[in-house]
Amino acid sequence: MRNGRARGERAKDGPARRERVRGQRLVPARLSVGDVLRVGAVGLRTRPVRVVLSALGIAIGIATMISVVGISASGKAEVLRQLDELGTNLLVAGPGESMLTGEKIKLPKGAEKMVRRIDGVEQSAAIGSLPGTVRRSDKISKDETGGITAQAATEELLETLDAKIRAGTWLNAGNGRYPSVVLGSVAAERLGISEIGQQVLVGGRYFTVIGILDPLPLAPEIERSALIGWTAAQRYLGFDGHPTSIYERSADDAVSRVRELLPRTINAENPQDVTVTDPSAALQAKAAAAGAFTDLLLGLGAVALLVGGVGVANTMIISVLERRHEIGLRRSLGATRGHVRLQFVTESLLLSGLGGVVGAVLGTLATFGYATSTGLPPVVPLWSIAGGLGATLVIGTIAGLYPAVRAARLSPTIALQTA
Repeated sequence: MRNGRARGERAKDGPARRERVRGQRLVPARLSVGDVLRVGAVGLRTRPVRVVLSALGIAIGIATMISVVGISASGKAEVLRQLDELGTNLLVAGPGESMLTGEKIKLPKGAEKMVRRIDGVEQSAAIGSLPGTVRRSDKISKDETGGITAQAATEELLETLDAKIRAGTWLNAGNGRYPSVVLGSVAAERLGISEIGQQVLVGGRYFTVIGILDPLPLAPEIERSALIGWTAAQRYLGFDGHPTSIYERSADDAVSRVRELLPRTINAENPQDVTVTDPSAALQAKAAAAGAFTDLLLGLGAVALLVGGVGVANTMIISVLERRHEIGLRRSLGATRGHVRLQFVTESLLLSGLGGVVGAVLGTLATFGYATSTGLPPVVPLWSIAGGLGATLVIGTIAGLYPAVRAARLSPTIALQTA
């Protein structure tokens, strides 16, 4: 009976004894953030050349991606700036084509004046195509047109298009009845005209250059034209007075309504013979498509980033092989497998993060350099920098996982013996 009581007391005392043993068990120390960073940076400090070469792949990938996004955003910002400056309230009415002959149907004379009667229209002007070529002199073959056309223009065209005179003056009631011409920016460049007072051959007759226009993104056909006064075109070149394009600018809130009324106002009997276009639509489409081509370049940057990640992984694997003695020594001194894994993952993150920061700086500088040299507003979206740095952290984590797990699995005794 005494033995049974003793066994009962030992049975009751067992859990308490196990609890005391458990309370005496060694618990691994927790590493602070500073400790983790210091331990992870050991490999970077001791092998600087390898670190630079490994980080270079990451930097190239990030720099490529950020510069591609930045240059695309800069180009889009420039297009939007032009739209804000030029406005989106300009419409162009032109002749349609005959269904029978396929020829252009003539617009009625004075159509630009009829357009001004539409409620909401603020300005209107017209141009009319002229026969013959525009050349610097009669020594140049008629076949070498340089893509330049001669156009009769009304006096209101400059104000309607909100155009600027680079040099000289615009056509008016006085000079518009004599053989004088105003050149678009592209026409002046192709003719080699940089100053007023020179002469060009238009349709077999010399005209004196009295003005040169600045570029007109909303009217590229005017940039490639030699513009002659309406009266002078009829007097010297046999112009019939029928406009080929009518430009009108209306209030912003009236654009849709004016677009519907233009064909019926210009040709009430056959409104289907009048086409209406919006020049700003081309710029809007250009802004929308500004990032279309960047997908390919972003893909190339992603490939470079992937190659950089492979380089980081390779560097970390080699680092584990070279540092077996260090790993075994740390394990012998009490470091757990988790500590070793954390060390090498941190080292991989620091390595890829270094490349990401350098790449972000290089990509930003490349964007600003390109934008400044081409006259674009430099724009680097913050999301591209944040996304690039985030991608480097993901790459660094993935690249460091396998080497970290491999290092953690090393037996301390074997690691010290094979070092």
